Amino acid sequence: MNIEQMKTVIKEIITKTDLTPCVVGHRGVGKSAGIIQACREIERNYVSLRLGQMEVGDLVGIPFRDGEVMHWSRPSWWPGDDAPPTVVHCDELNRAQQEDTLQAIFQFVEPPAEGLNRSLHTHHLSRRHKVIVSINPPDGTYQVATLDRALIDRMIMLFVETDYTCWARYAIQRELSGDVRQFLAGNSAMLARQGAPMNLQVEPTERGWEMVSILRKNCQFPGDLEMEVYAGIIGTEAAITFMRWLADRAGRPLTAAEILNDWSRVAGRASGQRDDVQAATANDLIATLQVSPALEPDQEANLVDYIAVLPRDQRFGFVKSLLKIPEVALGIAQDKYDSVVFDAIQTISREA
Repeated sequence: MNIEQMKTVIKEIITKTDLTPCVVGHRGVGKSAGIIQACREIERNYVSLRLGQMEVGDLVGIPFRDGEVMHWSRPSWWPGDDAPPTVVHCDELNRAQQEDTLQAIFQFVEPPAEGLNRSLHTHHLSRRHKVIVSINPPDGTYQVATLDRALIDRMIMLFVETDYTCWARYAIQRELSGDVRQFLAGNSAMLARQGAPMNLQVEPTERGWEMVSILRKNCQFPGDLEMEVYAGIIGTEAAITFMRWLADRAGRPLTAAEILNDWSRVAGRASGQRDDVQAATANDLIATLQVSPALEPDQEANLVDYIAVLPRDQRFGFVKSLLKIPEVALGIAQDKYDSVVFDAIQTISREA
């Protein structure tokens, strides 16, 4: 994505979630300037931490004693709870020259756990303040540390590249020299050349899918950027597969809610699902019922009707999983469901 697209994405993330964007790009492409501009546009104060110049004490504060208790003074850059909404920019994160500095900031860039505030040692950041990171890619041309996969997994990686059209609009707005603008209009290759591909170990994880879920529920990205944003969380391959799945509405598995609450409408689709799609529906039902096992009479009947349309082998496995949920097991084991469930229970008993 280019700088303007990056600004669109980070404004959406900063204003609507507690997640941490990490802007990755080569030198001079406009990462820091774009972040500052985005903060102005959403009326946020801006604090820059040049981590390449900082030590642990600059981050966690200086220790002092109060009687027998050790405390750490609040760093001067730390925005107070009553300060205007602020974005703390952890710039040059992978230029932190001391390993303990990088370890100290690890906690701060991690999104806060549900119901808690983002923290750094003993200090807690008000939820009105947000954090953003920027780095140069570790492609061998920069003096940077390699970020481990655990740290990458806690951020949304946004890969920014040179784009002449984007720069040209910026140059006009800033009233840069007409001679420079006209020269580059005909020689756009003279802008920053891209270095090696900005490959980082971004792979799908449970935490990554949770972040994708948060973004889908809270943010609206332009269609051409959505896949790029997800690729920065779960990797390109998983993002492409997910976007294809989203586009293939007809091929999606039925959800637990559809089976339990709307059976009359989806019964035909349920019986025609491929085995792999059927397995996805069954997995969703099992997970849903493990969390909320109490069923209304209509939902209970719908569940048994779904069991009836399953192929024999899948039916046995599905019923076996349902019997491990006590409330559900009591429901489907009623005499009135014997024609559907009894055969499966007998088979399971023989296996035992």
